[in-house]
Amino acid sequence: MKFELKVVRGSDVSSLALEAPDAAQAQTQAEAQGFSVLAVKSAARHARLSPFRKSSFSLLLFSQELLLLLESGLSLVESMEALSEKAHQPESRAVLQGVMAALYEGLPLSVALERFPQVFPALYVAMIRASERTGDMTNTLARHVAYQVQLEAVRKKIVTASIYPVLLIVVGGLVLLFLLGYVVPRFSTIYENSGADLPWMSQLLLRWGRLMQERGGQVFLAFAAIAAAAIYIASLPTSRRRLSDWLWQLPAFGETLRVYQLARFYRTLGMLLSGGIPLVTGMQMVSPLLQPMLREGLTHVEHEVREGKPLSVSMELHNLTTPVALRMLRVGERTGRMGEMMERIGVFYDDEIARAVDWFTRLLEPVLMVVIGLVIGAVVTLMYMPIFELAGSMQ
Repeated sequence: MKFELKVVRGSDVSSLALEAPDAAQAQTQAEAQGFSVLAVKSAARHARLSPFRKSSFSLLLFSQELLLLLESGLSLVESMEALSEKAHQPESRAVLQGVMAALYEGLPLSVALERFPQVFPALYVAMIRASERTGDMTNTLARHVAYQVQLEAVRKKIVTASIYPVLLIVVGGLVLLFLLGYVVPRFSTIYENSGADLPWMSQLLLRWGRLMQERGGQVFLAFAAIAAAAIYIASLPTSRRRLSDWLWQLPAFGETLRVYQLARFYRTLGMLLSGGIPLVTGMQMVSPLLQPMLREGLTHVEHEVREGKPLSVSMELHNLTTPVALRMLRVGERTGRMGEMMERIGVFYDDEIARAVDWFTRLLEPVLMVVIGLVIGAVVTLMYMPIFELAGSMQ
């Protein structure tokens, strides 16, 4: 949570923005930086006005730079000081200074990171805590960086593949709005003055044209209000959950979503196991990554693994695996390299997801072009249909 503090140092009174779990932690961070706190105010209400705002703190960049500094021979405190000095954005600097203040108090890095749950997820904190026990923080950070880079690559493929279909929808929608908002009203005036009998579909279209002429501003305001309401409803967690449930019920698309979630689940769990975290604890930590139905199955897997059932058998029983993943899990159980095998399962299915996205976009683009062409063609045909009939009667 973000807090705005009114602070004083010497004779200078200024404002300070800090990220902290609560107001007390924000005040502690400010005092650790040498300020005297006069007032603390939550900035959460400003964040509510912009639900799509993301934190400017890059966890991947932080991990990459911290790994590089540690491998260069700097101590943890020196590395954090260097990162804090180079940070330009106020939010990033506030987070790093808060972490440094905790390190100065003698707290472990995992405890320091735990003070900023909006920036450092529980999985990341647990991974750092496990590396502190084993004394292998550089290798842990290296695994995390590789994991995040691979996830980012998959995400970029999906975003890149969706750009052209989105452009098609936007351009087609703008052309349709131009026809309905500008061209059709002018045709309606011409046909009204002619007094000709029109087909009923053309009459409906021309009634829309008259409505736009008489109440165009109100119609556009209504459309804007509907669009704003739709965007707001789409941003609500309940709406997203219902949309997700509907997508999961689609035959081919739902299976692709299941494979994608399982790939992310296996990759994350494999990274935690390689970092020294026990299997059951790791499954509990990655459970939020899964869709509710799969999460319920994972709960049963946890109980069965505690009772001594092999992981591969339990995962297969509760539909949390695939034929390829099942074979690789069995190899991991025989060799004792379960973490490595799970990471390989994630890599295998990331490639499969990329191929599925590429195939889907190649199919979607021509379908969108056909649909948009048919809609625009239908509007134009209805506008010109009376002219066609007039020309036919003259012949």
